Amino acid sequence: MKNILAVLPQGVLPYGMGGRRSQGQLIFSEKFTDEQGCLYDMNVWKVSASDKYPEGVRYRLAFISRGEDSPGVLYDNHFPKGHHRHVYRREEAYEFQGITKLIEDFRKDIQQAKGDRP
Repeated sequence: MKNILAVLPQGVLPYGMGGRRSQGQLIFSEKFTDEQGCLYDMNVWKVSASDKYPEGVRYRLAFISRGEDSPGVLYDNHFPKGHHRHVYRREEAYEFQGITKLIEDFRKDIQQAKGDRP
């Protein structure tokens, strides 16, 4: 798994990172397709602490199964919902406890989701 920013020329951002999404400093980014053809797209930004992002972190972690159009597992903290996750058709609040735990929980949900699907 490579950090996609490591292979881009300095100052060039991947698709979807321009415009309003470019606010903040990208501190973690991985995008890859696994052996089964599933897409993983994970981005975490450090932003100024505010009412929208009290922890000073903005993120979007998505897992899309092969042949699907929308994420089967999605963690994000957009305003006004705040920290929450989607696991297939279920949406629920998420208790944010730091970036490392966020990524661990995301990966656990993916493993569970893969086990629940044919």
